[in-house]
Amino acid sequence: MSASSTPVDASGEPIPTSSVLMAASKHIAVRCRPENVAFLNCKKKDPNPEKCLEKGRQVTRCVFNLLKELHQKCPKEMDAYAGCMYYYTNEFDFCRKEQEAFEGACPISE
Repeated sequence: MSASSTPVDASGEPIPTSSVLMAASKHIAVRCRPENVAFLNCKKKDPNPEKCLEKGRQVTRCVFNLLKELHQKCPKEMDAYAGCMYYYTNEFDFCRKEQEAFEGACPISE
């Protein structure tokens, strides 16, 4: 993968690689917070993994939908930021310029 492209599947949807997830991490933390909190609370209440599968699916669905939305809204900036994160092994400090452009094009919001 080059530093300027995010891996996408055959339908053009972003593939949630570590660099894509790291680039979108602030958005995920804000937008998928309720789903994450519900999942963690479920895990706290019951150590049986089967009891929280649906909550886990809700987290996954939220993240996938958010990635699709971000990729549609600001593909160039997202691709540049995720590409930089990939190139620098997910080190935020080396990608501040791309992060600023990405967060400017796709502001973090609830």
